[in-house]
Amino acid sequence: MTITLRLAGACALAAVLAAPLTAQAGCVKGAVVGGVAGHVAGHHGLAGAAVGCAVGHHMAHEQAKKEKAAQASQPAQTPNTNQPATQAPH
Repeated sequence: MTITLRLAGACALAAVLAAPLTAQAGCVKGAVVGGVAGHVAGHHGLAGAAVGCAVGHHMAHEQAKKEKAAQASQPAQTPNTNQPATQAPH
């Protein structure tokens, strides 16, 4: 079996296994990267995909927490109430 065919099979399997987890951010991307890295590192594509999914999900969760904290630290924008109200001409 050629390396390309094995790699394609590992990526396809990772995508199929991760299909129910698509709501979990970062899993599919991590699984693909981990599968490729695991395959290159010694034909451990499935193990790499599983670990990549977990790491990708963790990193996406951390990024979401940082974004939420950044939004919470920004003051809410309120309309400027110091200006007099304009009246429509009669």
